[in-house]
Amino acid sequence: MTKAGLFGIGLDTYWPQFEGLLNNLQGYQEQIKNQIAGFGVEVVDAGMVDNPEKAREAADLLKKKDVEIVFLYVSTYALSSTVLPIAQKVKVPIVVLNLQPVPQLDYEAFNQLNDRGKMTGVWLEHCQACFVPEIASVFNRSGIRYDFVTGYLEDEQAWSEVKAWTEAARVAANMRNHRLGVLGHYYGGMLDVYTDLTKQSAVFGTHIEMLEMCELKKYRDEATEDEVVSKMEEFDNTFEVSLECEKSEIERAARTSVALDKLIENHNLGSMAYYYEGESGNDYENIVTSVIAGNTLLTGKNIPVAGECEVKNAQAMKIMAEFGAGGSFSEFYLMDFKDDVVYLGHDGPAHYAIAEEQVKLVPLPIYHGKPGKGLSIQMNVKNGPVTLLSVVEGKDGLFLLTAEGQSVPGPVLQIGNTNSRYKFPIGAKDFMNQWSKQGPAHHCAIGVGHIADKIEKLGQILSLKVVKIC
Repeated sequence: MTKAGLFGIGLDTYWPQFEGLLNNLQGYQEQIKNQIAGFGVEVVDAGMVDNPEKAREAADLLKKKDVEIVFLYVSTYALSSTVLPIAQKVKVPIVVLNLQPVPQLDYEAFNQLNDRGKMTGVWLEHCQACFVPEIASVFNRSGIRYDFVTGYLEDEQAWSEVKAWTEAARVAANMRNHRLGVLGHYYGGMLDVYTDLTKQSAVFGTHIEMLEMCELKKYRDEATEDEVVSKMEEFDNTFEVSLECEKSEIERAARTSVALDKLIENHNLGSMAYYYEGESGNDYENIVTSVIAGNTLLTGKNIPVAGECEVKNAQAMKIMAEFGAGGSFSEFYLMDFKDDVVYLGHDGPAHYAIAEEQVKLVPLPIYHGKPGKGLSIQMNVKNGPVTLLSVVEGKDGLFLLTAEGQSVPGPVLQIGNTNSRYKFPIGAKDFMNQWSKQGPAHHCAIGVGHIADKIEKLGQILSLKVVKIC
């Protein structure tokens, strides 16, 4: 389970001056702790930090527990000297929770207290905003990564932001701990697809595992008839298998799918990028022309598989999958200027869990730009909000490119490929120009829902620039 750190800040000088203030603030911190824990993370609570000695203790605890992110609850005014040592030691992003107890102070009741001492105590209980500029100043001057969530304890929007931060932290941890397999080689001449694998590991922490076609062949040769029959049943349960599909092709794809499962399992892979051709008529060509159905099953189980050995897009698909948005392999297909939509799709594996209707398994007489023929996937993405994501390798390193739009109904291309119609708030022309000018590869990952805010938070955690087109 992902670990999130939490500590509150206050000023110990206040506690003997204002009766009940510390207890009230600690009660609010307990509410915050329980709310964050409800988002599915383990909360490491370092308590109330109100002097430099406690700051050192909190820093040691959060560092020892190896938290992914730290939530700093501003309970009242505090000294920034009690915060900086923690941020410097844990070296993870700090999310400052500027959360008042209530959305509006009851001014009439407050002013009727008629005791300036008590009134000051109540004010201090609600003066979270007092500290916010101070910590921003110190963090800016110290190069500390941070962001704010501002609101009040029952503020749904504020808690939605906090939840997004916990999800981004979980995705960052999963990207660091997952293993990406590379099977085969790049599609020759696709210069945009080539990537620096060292940068992928350095930025995301992903382990890159080099795979051999002969290992996949071994598993395929060893597949039993029972395994093949079971896989064919899985095809029937998952796909709408076209009557045009020859039984021999279904069996061929099922045998390869069994082998793919074993390859993934034996290398403990969380994603894969692949491409191969092989000499005409040889065993490797036979394998690679029968992988689409099996790779689609894997992708739908959140083990995304990207064709044309697009490692960057396998990473993008994995990010989308970890956010629960799906993540289907896509490229630009065509533009419809009358309807102001852009078509995106791809041959090869798709994410069947985000399909508008049941995914079809259909035969293709030829794989365009690739050798052989075989079975393919035909589907369109669910109508509604979508997010596009590309992991871009620019001249200065990696960054994330994202856009939000809508998958809209209308005619699609019945060519045995995944393809859908997408509308963007800035219009098809501007979207196409602005997206392309960022220099991504011609592939991207498409997921359901609008999650650009979560992707931006992931970028902050990973120290990655995020460009949002719309």
